[in-house]
Amino acid sequence: MDRNRENDDGKGNGGPGRDETEEERADRKWVDLVQELRVAQTGVQILFGFLLTVAFQPRFEQLSQTDQTIYSVTVMLGAATTGVLVGPVAFHRMLTGRRLKTETVAWASRLTMVGLVLLLCTMACALLLILRVVLDDTIALWLVAAMVVWFVVCWFVLPAWTRATRRGID
Repeated sequence: MDRNRENDDGKGNGGPGRDETEEERADRKWVDLVQELRVAQTGVQILFGFLLTVAFQPRFEQLSQTDQTIYSVTVMLGAATTGVLVGPVAFHRMLTGRRLKTETVAWASRLTMVGLVLLLCTMACALLLILRVVLDDTIALWLVAAMVVWFVVCWFVLPAWTRATRRGID
C-alpha cells in the first residue's frame, strides 16, 4: 500500500507524524473539522437566537438610532456567521461520493476561518450594543476593543505563534 509520511501540518517533510494515505488524512481532518464546527455552530446559534428576540422586546423602541443600527448590523453578521459555519455541511453533502474529500476539507477549513472572523465581528457588535446600553459610550468602546484583542490573541495569534515556533523544531 502506498502511504505518505506527513506531519499534521501537511508539509510532508518526513519528520515525526502519521503514516496515512491521502484519503485517510482527509478523513481524519474532516472528523477533526466537524468537531470544531460543532462548538462554533452551537455558540453562534445561541447568540443568533438571542439576537432575534431583541427587536421584539418593549425596550427596543427606546434604543437610539445608533443602537438600532448596531443591532441591525449585528443580526446581519450573525446570519452571515451562521451561513458560513453551516457551509461546510452543504459543501460536504453536495460533493460526497465524488472522491473530492481533500478539496472538501480544504474548502471547509477556509469557510471555518471566515466563520471565525465573522464570529469575532458578531461578538464585538453584540458586546458594543449591550455595553452601550449599560455603560458610558467611551467605556463601552474600550471594553469591546479589549475583548476583540483578547479574541484575536486566543483564536489567531496563539495558534499562529505555536505553528511558527513548531516549524523551527521539526
